[in-house]
Amino acid sequence: MDTTLIIMAAGIGSRFGEGIKQLAKMGPNGEIIMDYSIYDAKEAGFNKVVFIIRKDIFEEFEEVIGSRIKKQIDVEYVFQELDDLPEGFKLPEGRTKPWGTGQAILCCKDVVKEPFVIINADDYYGKEAFVKLHDFLVSGEDLGREFTMGMGGFILKNTLSDNGTVTRGVSVVDENGLLSQVHETTGIEMGEDGKIKCDDPKVQEWISPEDKVSMNMWAGYPEFIDYLAEDFKDFLANVKEGDLKSEYLLPNIVDKLKFI
Repeated sequence: MDTTLIIMAAGIGSRFGEGIKQLAKMGPNGEIIMDYSIYDAKEAGFNKVVFIIRKDIFEEFEEVIGSRIKKQIDVEYVFQELDDLPEGFKLPEGRTKPWGTGQAILCCKDVVKEPFVIINADDYYGKEAFVKLHDFLVSGEDLGREFTMGMGGFILKNTLSDNGTVTRGVSVVDENGLLSQVHETTGIEMGEDGKIKCDDPKVQEWISPEDKVSMNMWAGYPEFIDYLAEDFKDFLANVKEGDLKSEYLLPNIVDKLKFI
């Protein structure tokens, strides 16, 4: 079965010194963090990579990783742009913030026709996560829900940063061990008392270091992308006039679905 790795890289571009941060070489042979994810995914059985990028970074992206990776695995590019909106919608004047990860995946609708896993360009996930999600996809397991999807769940305390707070999709599972809620939560950090602190007062009441969280590693099938095509229209229709910051984010989309 063909399976695709979708890498969300349109948000890269934060600079330090020279060059794009997420394209900085870090391995002994000049590898960048995406090299490790692609290697692990290929070893797990994925046979195509789709990079979601912006047109303005294409040349540097292709030079640093794209031209090299396509010698090892099939590669396609899609471009996420602010003005790539459904018919009937236009870019609000003054909007500069990207529309979010949901729109990023929607950009893949014409090139991804097989089961897929989504990851961030600048996070390290480890081989085990790719193996488990690939096995899940090819098993064709029916979970008895509208959408069959999987989330790469990571222990919260292992995903924290020494350099500030992080944003994570904090998950809740039901009695059958299936995902039932995802709370996109900002400002997460470990307090001096060993307890997790965050910006959401409601999540703060129950969040713990051992909770499973999303790092935007999702497994799904093409029908989910078809769903996004209609749901993104609903999202845009409900963006209030003057709101230039609302984002269409995967954890929020998944939480709304609950796969029922």
